[in-house]
Amino acid sequence: MIAAVVVYFDAGYQWWLSLLLLLAPDIGGLGYLAGARVGAAVYDTAHLEAFPLALAVAGLLSDNGVCLKLALIWLAHIGMDRAVGYGLKYPTHHKDTHLQRL
Repeated sequence: MIAAVVVYFDAGYQWWLSLLLLLAPDIGGLGYLAGARVGAAVYDTAHLEAFPLALAVAGLLSDNGVCLKLALIWLAHIGMDRAVGYGLKYPTHHKDTHLQRL
């Protein structure tokens, strides 16, 4: 998380964009409206580090700053969640995570 934030601001990207999009991955929580199993799958997909890392690599290879900005914000969000104890969800209940029971 800290590395993503440092790289983001060191590159001179807009602070307001990071503030605006920092909680965007939590929209995946809306999957719980379809039940715990679907909710866990959608939430976990939005909080898996592989996707923002792939987006960052794509942004670097194609020299696409938008992809890199979004990837860094996404990684910062995931890191922030892990730092406060929010882990990937189990399909049993939204409070059951791989880190702890919330």
